[in-house]
Amino acid sequence: MKTKLSLLSAALLGTSLMVMPAVSQAAIPLAVDGQELPSLAPMLEKTTPAVVAVAVSGTHVSKQRLPDAFRYFFGPNAPREQVQERPFKGLGSGVIIDAKKGYIVTNNHVIDGADEILIGLHDGREIEAKLIGTDAESDVALLQIEAKNLVALKRADSDELKVGDFAVAIGNPFGLGQTVTSGIVSAMGRSGLGIEMLENFIQTDAAINSGNSGGALVNLNGELIGINTAIVAPGGGNVGIGFAIPANMVNNLVDQLIEHGEVRRGVLGVSGRDLDSELAQGFGLDSQHGGFVNEVMPDSAADKAGIKAGDIIISVNGKPIKSFQELRAKIGTMGAGAKVKLGLIRDGDEKTVTAVLGEANQQTETAAGAVHPMLAGATLENNKKGVEITEIAQGSPAAASGLLKGDIIVGVNRTRIEDLKELKAELKEQHGAVALKLLRGNNSLYLVLR
Repeated sequence: MKTKLSLLSAALLGTSLMVMPAVSQAAIPLAVDGQELPSLAPMLEKTTPAVVAVAVSGTHVSKQRLPDAFRYFFGPNAPREQVQERPFKGLGSGVIIDAKKGYIVTNNHVIDGADEILIGLHDGREIEAKLIGTDAESDVALLQIEAKNLVALKRADSDELKVGDFAVAIGNPFGLGQTVTSGIVSAMGRSGLGIEMLENFIQTDAAINSGNSGGALVNLNGELIGINTAIVAPGGGNVGIGFAIPANMVNNLVDQLIEHGEVRRGVLGVSGRDLDSELAQGFGLDSQHGGFVNEVMPDSAADKAGIKAGDIIISVNGKPIKSFQELRAKIGTMGAGAKVKLGLIRDGDEKTVTAVLGEANQQTETAAGAVHPMLAGATLENNKKGVEITEIAQGSPAAASGLLKGDIIVGVNRTRIEDLKELKAELKEQHGAVALKLLRGNNSLYLVLR
């Protein structure tokens, strides 16, 4: 097994590191007037064994449609597409959350497409992992290993975090091995970044680099507050802006992955937008935080709870929210059937309602928005010809894109799609503008989503 995991002891391929002279430890005072200086070492001695290195290998398969003229030269039975296979290897990090059962949380993008996943433990053991389940929309994956004497991290209530709280990042940057950095919580509820479909990030200035993905963000008690997932890196290196998935979101997703092997996403059944200064002024509100409800889907969880168009949702289970995107992320990581208390403002008065989340299906607006942000507001349903838009909310991103009720999506760029699953998978592979091929009545046309 160790020969297969030489990856864990090597730096990432293609990465060059500049090694600077280290400061002699003898020059660093360990005590003042006989008193020990404050140190994170005692906490880290207990927590670092719970953070692991994740090495993956697999094969990327890419398909390229061949020109129609190709068949004129090689006959009607010639292939319509060219398939290329390219082997890959990668490194990341993970966090042990259950020592008895061997459960490890990491990012979906760390293990996506991997044929083999190997775990490097703090004590030097190297063990092959089994994939339990993933959620690409929130970028969470759950692994499992069989091993004794594991150490797990206790998970904190991430809803209690405040800007300015100290944070410590633990991971495996650049394949160097376990590394610890420290900083503070710089912001909460970051969304609208375009990193994931569901975003409600903790922002931190603790240094996070390539290979830290899936590692732990902990508080000074050594409790897990988040899973490190992304950085802002204009020049390719750390600039003090990193993002982690809150522990409470991870808890909701992990519970579903353990029980079902997949995420059975809960649905509230509303479309909306962030509350901005213009809306706040129009409604006579002092606050500019919350999610404005444009539309409530008939017979949805929101409809049954009494939520109405024009309501402004300001809290979820007693915790304030800043935006509609944050509302989507919190609801989207709760399972179907979950009860959620929503604080809202209606006609200037605050009230609380309780909703029992429905189950995501192929006909919900939430699913449409998760497929692509510019499809939000559309109701999608599988059709014999492709994916039909059966309803579309006025003023929604989908309507602004030029989509109409009755349109049938039959392709993405040059790729034919048959159903919502294929549409979602194809759009996931695209970056930047994409062209949807539509059937509109008797006509065929392309519509560009940006």
